[in-house]
Amino acid sequence: MKAHAMPDSHPRNPGTPFAPDWFEEMQVNRTAAERRATTISGSRSVKKDHQAAWLLRAIQCIDLTTLSGDDTPGKVRRLCAKARQPVRPDLLEAMGVGDIGLTTGAVCVYPTMVPHAVAALQGSGIPVASVATGFPAGLTPLSQRLAEITYAVEAGASEIDIVITREHVLLGNWQALYDEVAAMRAACGEAHMKAILATGELGTLTNVYRASMVAMQAGSDFIKTSTGKETENATLPVSLTMLRALRDYGERTGYRIGFKPAGGLRAAKDALAWLALMKEELGQPWLRPDLFRIGASTLLGDIERQLEHHVTGRYASADHHALS
Repeated sequence: MKAHAMPDSHPRNPGTPFAPDWFEEMQVNRTAAERRATTISGSRSVKKDHQAAWLLRAIQCIDLTTLSGDDTPGKVRRLCAKARQPVRPDLLEAMGVGDIGLTTGAVCVYPTMVPHAVAALQGSGIPVASVATGFPAGLTPLSQRLAEITYAVEAGASEIDIVITREHVLLGNWQALYDEVAAMRAACGEAHMKAILATGELGTLTNVYRASMVAMQAGSDFIKTSTGKETENATLPVSLTMLRALRDYGERTGYRIGFKPAGGLRAAKDALAWLALMKEELGQPWLRPDLFRIGASTLLGDIERQLEHHVTGRYASADHHALS
């Protein structure tokens, strides 16, 4: 169950030539998407040992994140220590899984914090992800955004979370979006790229589907819902729409693309809902960190709290499981 870096289990998406006929006729019915999402959140339930196992899997898929203006090297080091040991050893021993080498999927930071995260995670096998390209708005000149990617990669980031220019989506300028994302993919080099669509700012689910498809055609290894800074972040209907695009892309090309919901996932029940969505829509392979990540800063604390309840029958206070 130990987490691995993304390249281990499937060929990397090389992208395709720009193909607007793959998405231009697509229309997404919001009511239908919301109805389907309700079946996930309303009727799927796992209990006891099964729930504990799912929560451990969720931990392996978390990109443990700090993206605040008051980030410091010390704060990043503490976060990395939590990524190495996300659950108290006594709880893991009580569940009989003390030897699985549990870690989070990655640690995600700003570019200037990458060297501190790389040093703190040395020898752990946990990748460092960096946001880039004028995060969160993406409204800096392209040359600067590409330079930021280069800076983060040279500093040691093995995953880059880029943001797209929302204007291209809102104006239907799909060629411009493709060209931008393709340039970012090239700048990433060997580092895997997650394309953040900022879905809460795209207006319609149809735009979400089309932007997802363009990002994958341009070579994205993952598509990601949100920066976490928008008014509306990850939701199940948006995630469902992106997964359908991801599945369609895979059927056309044979390549597996990862998915990352981010922003708004704070409780263990949220993690369970998204795991259920992944399993039902895409199957067992998408329950691994090479194809599924959860962008979160506070979710881990609630998961550990639920695991303590599983072991002891008692709920600890929320501040009992600090992130750092």
